[in-house]
Amino acid sequence: MNRLLLLIFILSLTNLQAQNIGVEKDAFAHTYSIVARDTITGEMAVGVQSHWFSVGSIVSWGKSGVGVVATQSFVNPAYGPEGLELMANGVSAEQALTQLVEEDEGRDFRQVAFLDASGNVSGFTGKNCVEAAEDLQGKNFSVQANMMVNDKVVPAMAEAFVRYSDYPLAERVVEALKAAQEAGGDIRGKQSAALIVVGPEKTENSWEDKKIDLRVDDHENPIKELSRLLKVARAYEHMNRGDLAVEAGNMENALKEYGAAEKMFPDNLEMKFWKAVALANSGRIEEAKPIFNTVFKADKNWKEMITRLPPSGILTISEEELKEITE
Repeated sequence: MNRLLLLIFILSLTNLQAQNIGVEKDAFAHTYSIVARDTITGEMAVGVQSHWFSVGSIVSWGKSGVGVVATQSFVNPAYGPEGLELMANGVSAEQALTQLVEEDEGRDFRQVAFLDASGNVSGFTGKNCVEAAEDLQGKNFSVQANMMVNDKVVPAMAEAFVRYSDYPLAERVVEALKAAQEAGGDIRGKQSAALIVVGPEKTENSWEDKKIDLRVDDHENPIKELSRLLKVARAYEHMNRGDLAVEAGNMENALKEYGAAEKMFPDNLEMKFWKAVALANSGRIEEAKPIFNTVFKADKNWKEMITRLPPSGILTISEEELKEITE
């Protein structure tokens, strides 16, 4: 950093300290984001991208049956849990955000968006957010950005979210992020991205709260990687349903779900293996054999794996059939 830039940086921090608002201790997350709700499923989501490490760890917040929050610029993380608590107690997104902004001495440096389970949305962009900075609300969504290359980023996000209305919510959010980047994006570039999706109903089990929880903490093309991870997540949703079908003894459904996953990622050995297991359990040994052979050839550990399944009841074939498969 040359001396002039260093001096400007020091003077900037000194000015913040002089204002006694505490933002000099807050994390930078100049970024673009979207909070949104699916009117059909009731799911709610936050999508975000920034030229900052691990943006998802501080910007995106959500709770099933309650709402979602994006808090950025000079991030005050308290907007996340405190906003969700207010909305959980019946306070609307607009009232909750207004209350927290009024209590925040560093409000001029904040950019925040709230969305509640009823689809109410509210956004706030402090007057000291770095341009191009703006928030824009639509039906069941809010898009917001600061430190952008130009003022086209936010409208592009809104337009994309509306245009892809036939997509599942998570995919719509990713399309909005892609549109933001295509419109210019963060003036500093790209580094991290995140996506969370929560359900429409409250749950007492914390492990059921987030239906999708993906983070790309450090990547040269974080949105592209986020999109890839979302596709993987969708494939493993099929895998999970396949496992539940096996547990219930419904091999027909198991085969259907494992097959759907394998179709999405045909080179994935795990998906091939469990599809073959479902085939074997359905009495279709001859169809299963070439799939098992492909998997075993690629990684011999899977051959050992299959011998461990019969005692658990996951593989329900005879010893002779098992021998045929492993020879």
